[in-house]
Amino acid sequence: MVEDGKLQHDTFQEKVAMEFEDLLLRLEHYEKEMEEYHKKLANWENVRENESRRLMLEEAELRHKDGEWTRSNYRESWFLERWMLRRRRGNPEPGVGRMVSYLNRERKIDSLAGERPVLPQAPKGIYLYGNVGSGKTMLMDMFYSATEGIVKHRRRFHFHEAMLEIHEHMHNAWKNKIKDKSLHSRMFTWIHNLPFDSKVKEWLIGEERYKQETREKHILHAVADKFLVDRQSAKSGATILCFDEIQTVDVFAIVALSGILSSLLSSGTILVATSNRAPEDLNQDGMQKEIFQKLVSKLDECCQKISVGSEIDYRRLMPSENSNQVRYFWPLNSDNCREFDKIWKEVISQSGVKPTFNAISVMFGRVLMVPESCSGIARFNFDYLCGRATGAADYIAIARNYHTIFISDIPMMSMRIRDKARRFITLIDELYNHHCCLFCLADASIEDLFEGTDEGTLFDLESFQFETETEGVRLRRDVLTAGSVGLGPTSTGIASLMSGQEEMFAFRRAVSRLIEMQKPLYIEGVHILHPMYQQQHGHL
Repeated sequence: MVEDGKLQHDTFQEKVAMEFEDLLLRLEHYEKEMEEYHKKLANWENVRENESRRLMLEEAELRHKDGEWTRSNYRESWFLERWMLRRRRGNPEPGVGRMVSYLNRERKIDSLAGERPVLPQAPKGIYLYGNVGSGKTMLMDMFYSATEGIVKHRRRFHFHEAMLEIHEHMHNAWKNKIKDKSLHSRMFTWIHNLPFDSKVKEWLIGEERYKQETREKHILHAVADKFLVDRQSAKSGATILCFDEIQTVDVFAIVALSGILSSLLSSGTILVATSNRAPEDLNQDGMQKEIFQKLVSKLDECCQKISVGSEIDYRRLMPSENSNQVRYFWPLNSDNCREFDKIWKEVISQSGVKPTFNAISVMFGRVLMVPESCSGIARFNFDYLCGRATGAADYIAIARNYHTIFISDIPMMSMRIRDKARRFITLIDELYNHHCCLFCLADASIEDLFEGTDEGTLFDLESFQFETETEGVRLRRDVLTAGSVGLGPTSTGIASLMSGQEEMFAFRRAVSRLIEMQKPLYIEGVHILHPMYQQQHGHL
């Protein structure tokens, strides 16, 4: 790309590229090691499960025989036992007996099944951090593309998309927990067919449920597997997670990222991540320090930290020649409105389909109404997208369903409309992430869009310092837009207090990305990289 004039030579980027090349060379061997490991692990887990069931059935058989003998010969002592059981129900620790039974059984299983297979040593992942436009995402995406065909299980997430998927998996886990509390759950069908009396079956179900609850005690560990592994294939081989724009904007992000990333890294997943900050500097507000420190320690252990130290925003330096079409119109005057409408009609005409009112699916069973759309092309005004309770879930749905987006009536951002500005930044992140073609009709140039108005600048440190917790909760709801779905205990008390410096990073990133989205190299990539075209070409 440097030779073709598409990139400017940069020593920092060159160093990162060499590290990625080295990691790529080690992946093929690691993939084979992990395939072998997962075979051994599956066999070991099967042996444990079979031994666990055998031991439980042996104990159930004894209880069944003992129960028949007791009922026929010692009726009075059975009543005494029932009375003692009722007395015992006042015990402050009713689960202790079951816990002891479980632990004793686990020790027997350990001796029968042998030691757990040893996890192969994973190559260290890479954590890139640096300024806006320094090439972090570009380099990570190059590496991700190069892993196709080498590693079976690989995912690439942006922060907003990852948080939403975590929410979704947690919601499903809570729902499944409620379903599994039924005695007629599929989990217990094997017990119902056994030749034991109802009391013994109840005991078996209690033991089985306790085992499941113990294994799934930490919901984030259960979510981690579903978060990464291809749902259509068995878990085998290496796993790679590419995570763009790691942030710790609130307590939920810290807790969720710490639990899931730690679980994945402990099970051999290779992490490649980008961020504006080094891991130790992510938590500027000092939230959940102990949990955050565990995450930092895990990242230090499993990743190389590399600073992409260039001060240059390369998006601004990308060549603009050969661009025969304007895609960003400003200011909001009659001439630009006419030109914007003219291009909309031309693009629609090329599709050969008349635009209509449509509805698209959003996460959590919600839908979003799209006023005008056809053949992967959609048109909105700014207030419809950013002036109401919409957020990342809606923007991801738009970006996945439409390769070309028209947005009109974009105002200059100021403190008065800061909520809208935050949503607009999230919208740009997702359109950029999904490589959409964007046409804008705005009140100011890209450079001036976030500079504020006479009513006040957008960035006001004093206002950020005194932002209330209640406002923070509301903004988190708007940004993630999880609908009315209850997420169990995790959804309460979540506050989003983004520091002024974090928002400045976000504003600069949005400006940088808007500039790149006008460049020929970006536009050429839409027909290759947008999800709609990738599906047509048979890519994941």
